[in-house]
Formats: sequence, structure tokens, C-alpha cells
Amino acid sequence: MAKSSFLDKVLGRIGRLDAEGLQTVVKRLARERSFLETLFNTIEDGVLVVDEQGRIIYFNQAVTRLLGLQPGIEGQHVKRYLPELEWEDILRFDNEGGSQVARHEFEVNYPRPRFLRLYAAPLDGQAAGSSGMALILHDATETRQKTFEAIESERVQALTLLAASVAHEIGNPLNALHIHMQLMERELRKLDTDGRREPSGRKIATPVPRPLPPPDSLRKLSQYLEVAKGEINRLDYIVTQFLQAIRPVSPQLKLISLNEVVEKTLDLLKPELDNRGLNVRTKLASRLPAAPADATQMQQVLVNLVKNAMQAMSRGGTLTLQTGEGAEGVWVSVADTGSGIPQEQINRIFEPFFTTKKRGTGLGLMIVQRIVRAHGGKIELESHAGRGTTFRIWLPLQAPGPRLLEEKTEVTAEPQ
Repeated sequence: MAKSSFLDKVLGRIGRLDAEGLQTVVKRLARERSFLETLFNTIEDGVLVVDEQGRIIYFNQAVTRLLGLQPGIEGQHVKRYLPELEWEDILRFDNEGGSQVARHEFEVNYPRPRFLRLYAAPLDGQAAGSSGMALILHDATETRQKTFEAIESERVQALTLLAASVAHEIGNPLNALHIHMQLMERELRKLDTDGRREPSGRKIATPVPRPLPPPDSLRKLSQYLEVAKGEINRLDYIVTQFLQAIRPVSPQLKLISLNEVVEKTLDLLKPELDNRGLNVRTKLASRLPAAPADATQMQQVLVNLVKNAMQAMSRGGTLTLQTGEGAEGVWVSVADTGSGIPQEQINRIFEPFFTTKKRGTGLGLMIVQRIVRAHGGKIELESHAGRGTTFRIWLPLQAPGPRLLEEKTEVTAEPQ
């Protein structure tokens, strides 16, 4: 490591300095130390110095913020506070070029979840660990989050192009099929009325006599027609989901009651819930504060979550909708008693096109996440194999405002 010219001069004539000269040197070194400490405590990156055994010698204020280290821990091993750090690998790190810099990336959970990049270099510029190491900790949490957001934005753009193509290519044929299915159903009803009598007893007139199909054939044709209509409706639902995914609408915020949204959602889905034989339970909090939200979009969120819950359960399952209030605002949860989501799939559950259902589109939860984010809220997910899944939606009691830059306090060196 290169030494300063001042220190070189002092070391060269240290034996010839008198008491006054030594005092001047000490004052100069004290000023330089104060300057360096102020500099290290001003920068946002953490600076952590350890000896060749890995014991902590020095750390700046940024390390206190990132790792929660407090004064008085000098002399303890760095692994105690950075268990994710592969200290042995850093010691083994050697670069024949003479400028060894080891790089590592890891996550810490204390004092708060952070994603850190670590740069480690020997203090003397020679072999790693010969006289200690300088560890630079860079908080890359926001950078990583922006990377994830950029990736998600690219996915959405790709989804937009695909959805527009799907809507164009499938929409028109679906309309034609739906119209022709209605015409076939009308003709089938005419066949079914031939040879029958009206309630008055008068025989229904048939414009052109024609042989009647057997009753079994009429019944089978009707069944086939119902199946075809159901599949057309399912395709129409897929196209609708695509369009909702690529056309996000800003929420029209008004003070609404989550309890009312829950009740309207259950009224809307009651026929399907009854048909599946599910047990529906509601636990709606009394005196629940009104929250600024878009009632239509929040109903869309609950419809998606309830449909997912229905499809996750067999007949006789229990669907529970609950509301409540907490420090972060108001919340509504949708819980089922289905088979649950495998732990290895939970991290992917909000990705577009990813689904755990045989006939799912993989877009419902993506739409849910987008709506909740637009409201400034968050989603919590808890799932246990064989016991079911619970989605909880949190909404703030204040409308989300613009994000402002935080003011930073300048730290200046005191005059010596």
C-alpha cells in the first residue's frame, strides 16, 4: 500500500525530532484521522476493516445501519455478524496480478432485509489475509428491485403484444361461433316442439312436414351444444383476461367499505358457490374504517381470488372471507381449505402465465397484484400443503401520494 509523502518524511527523521516536533506530528496525524473518520462516516457504503484472523478492527456508521453493529464489538470475528460471508473463500482468494478484489453478493435479514454486494481486498495489496482485509458493503437493494421491475416491464410488454394478437385472431371467430351456436339452439328448439301441442290443446303448426329425430338424439344434441357453448365462454374469458392484463386502468379512488365489496362479490358468485356445494363463512369486522379505493377494481380482485379458491377445493370445502384493521390500514382475506400451493411454487405464483391449475390462464393473480399495487397496498400469501391457502389484501387508509426524495443531513468536519 502506498504511503503518504508526509508519513515518509516523518519516518525518515523520527529519531531527530524533539518534543515540539513530535507534538506537531501527532496533531497533524490526529487531524488526518478526524478527516478520514468524517469521510468514512459520510459515505453511504459500509467500510469494515478486519485483521488477518477476521476480527473486527474498525467500521463506519453505514455498517451500523446495514448490519446493526454497535460500538464495543471490536475484536469479535466478522462471521458472527455476517454468517453469510464465506471468510475461508476470501482468505483463499489470490490474484497473481497483485490487485486482489473478491466480490460476493448475499442477503441479510437484520436489522432489516437487505441485498448487499461485498468487495474485499487485502490492506497491504499482497496476499489475502496477510495484514487484514478491507470489506466494502454496498446496499444494492434498490438496484436489484429496479432490475426486477425492469424485467417485469419487459414481460408486460411481451404480454401486451401477445394479447393484442390473441384478441385480434380469436375475438372475431368467437363472435361468429357464438352467433351460430345461438342459431343452432333455436333450430333445435323448433325440432323439439314439432308434434307437440300448446297448452290450449291446439297442435303446434309446423311450416314444412319433416321427420322428427328420436328424443335421445335431441337430448344428446342439446348436451353437445351446451358443452360447445361452455368452451366458447371459456375462450371468451381467456381473451377478456388478456385484455384486462394489458389495459390497466388507474383506480378511481373513493372512500368505500370493504365489507360492502365482500357482500356484493358473494352475491355475484352465489350461484356458482351453491352449485359447488361450498360452505361460505364471513367474518366482517364491525366499524371498519372506509378506505380510499376503486370499488369496481377491488371487486375484480375478490372475484379472482374467490374463483381461485373455488377451483382449489373439491365439493364440501370451506371458503372464508374476513375483514379487519391493523397498523398498516384495513385488510380483506380470502381463505380456502384446498390442497395448498407447493412451497417451491409460491415465489412464482404472481408471474404471468404461471398457474397451478389445469385450465388456468396464469393471469388472474397478475391482475390482482397490479390492482393492489396501484392502490398503494400489498398482498400477503400463506399456504400449507393439505390445509389450504390464504390471500390477504392490505389497503392504506390514506391515498398513495407522490414519492419524494428524502433529505440527507450533511456531515462536516469540525475545525481542529
